[in-house]
Amino acid sequence: MNTWKKIGIGVAGAAVLAGAIALTIHQINKDVVTVQSAVVVRQDLNSVVTASGEVKPLTYTNVLGEGIGKITGIPVKEGDHVKKGDVLLRIESVQPAADVEAQRATLESAEAGIASSEANNESAQADVNARASDLEHAKLEWDRGQGLYKEGLIAKQDYDTRKAAYDSAVAALASAKARAAQAKAQIGQAHSSHSQSAAMLNRFRDVLRKTTYTAPIDGVVTYIAVRVGENVVPGIQNATGSYLMTISDMSVVTSEVMVDETDIVNVKMGEVADVTIDAIPAKIFKGTVTEVGTQAVLRSSGLASTQSTTGNQEAKDFKVVVTLENPPGGLRPGLSSTAKIVTARRKGINVIPIQALVVRTQKDLEAAAKKSGSTESVTLAANRPAPDPTAADATSTKNPEIQGLFVVRDGRAEFKPVTTGIMGVTDIELVDGVNEGDQIITGSYKALRTLKPGARVKVDNSEPKVSDATP
Repeated sequence: MNTWKKIGIGVAGAAVLAGAIALTIHQINKDVVTVQSAVVVRQDLNSVVTASGEVKPLTYTNVLGEGIGKITGIPVKEGDHVKKGDVLLRIESVQPAADVEAQRATLESAEAGIASSEANNESAQADVNARASDLEHAKLEWDRGQGLYKEGLIAKQDYDTRKAAYDSAVAALASAKARAAQAKAQIGQAHSSHSQSAAMLNRFRDVLRKTTYTAPIDGVVTYIAVRVGENVVPGIQNATGSYLMTISDMSVVTSEVMVDETDIVNVKMGEVADVTIDAIPAKIFKGTVTEVGTQAVLRSSGLASTQSTTGNQEAKDFKVVVTLENPPGGLRPGLSSTAKIVTARRKGINVIPIQALVVRTQKDLEAAAKKSGSTESVTLAANRPAPDPTAADATSTKNPEIQGLFVVRDGRAEFKPVTTGIMGVTDIELVDGVNEGDQIITGSYKALRTLKPGARVKVDNSEPKVSDATP
């Protein structure tokens, strides 16, 4: 056998051996799943609800139009500090001022009418007294005349004269009493007229007052919506009056945020929060929850759910007010803000990444145990209640889902049901199921989604390679 044949046989043998080795390695690694892992660690964890909103003063007021007229002056400008009662805006007041003066004259006339009526009443009372005296004198003369006439001491003519005088005195007294009653009624009428004139004067004064707008609270003029020369219109029926300006008391500043309906049950009064304001980056302000809304607000329209006449399934939010402890100067209402509200705290607990949690059905776990020849039964995690046998979903009743983790044991993925607690931003509390220091599988998502209990795994925690290819 020559040299070239020997070399060829050697090369062929080496190729066959290499192929056999490669096939063996391929068969060994054929069912191995590459995963990423992490270790269960013990640390502090906070459960946080994050919501966005805007900066608002705790106390503010929108000044709306009360009267009608053209704006003649605005003594303030945006950013001015004002005290309660300071003049903010004036509208034309010629007609209201003239109405006040005319009604004041009418009131004075009514007061003079009361004085005249009271004088007439006193005169009428005096006349009643005089007529009563005349009647008493006439009655005495009449009584005396009757006696003298019976005794024949006076003539019939004298008797008739005394009787006529008595009758005339009776009529005069009745007439005087009637005039006195009329005078008294005139006093009541004069007082009523005076009250009516006084009420009208108050009305005209109120109209005149509404031509000058004053600050209802101490604060800062944060917005002016009108200009000199524009017309102001008062509110009618369900329509509000012209929006003029906003006065804000910036001594107490809040962040009013909208919390998703799935998180609102965790938010309580007095919980602490970290507030960030977009206009002041890289700075965190401490705050406290001072108000938790009880009425859902539709996310699309901003209206309360009770204002909707038809049922809907759109997303809803709840208003939560966080009061800042030390608000910086220069804040303006409407600045965008974000509040991170701490709803629960745990210290020194086992913590795992949220993405490590998986869900498998009871049948999947039983099939995997049977395939591996294990007789170990899988129990439900404590935080998942047993299914209701009367539930409509027969599939979930017969094949319940179990929450758990995959733990690396001797190169294989072992499923462990777990009980979880509070949830942080990226981590979740682990109550039981695995121990501190256990190596758990955290990724990739594709691997976790299809990973079966008992599967062989290879841990690769290296950084993923970035492709250099240009799009």
